[in-house]
Amino acid sequence: MYAIVDIAGQQFKVKKDQKVYVHRMDAEEGTDVEFAKVLLIDNEGKIQVGNPVVKGAKISAKVLTHMKGDKVLVFKKKRRKGYQKLNGHRQYFSQIQIQDIILG
Repeated sequence: MYAIVDIAGQQFKVKKDQKVYVHRMDAEEGTDVEFAKVLLIDNEGKIQVGNPVVKGAKISAKVLTHMKGDKVLVFKKKRRKGYQKLNGHRQYFSQIQIQDIILG
C-alpha cells in the first residue's frame, strides 16, 4: 500500500514506516502531524485517484529530527572581466516517519 501526498508544495510517494526528508516544518521533534492533501492511494492494486484530492484520506506521520542538508556551491563568473562570485547554501530539512495511511 502506498500513497502520493503533497507536503509543503512537493509530492512524495510514501509507504508505512518510510522515512522522508521534507522542507522544514514548524512542528517540534517527536510530535505527530497529519497531511490531508492525498492525491492518490494504491491499496493492493485498487487505485483511488483524487480530484484533486482523495476525500477523507489522511497520512499520519511523526517528526523525527530537524537538520540541514549538504552544502550546495553556486559559482558565477564572467569571462575576461575578472568577475567571480562564490556562494554557499544549506537547505533546512525535517525528517519524518510515515506511521499510517488512513483511507477515506
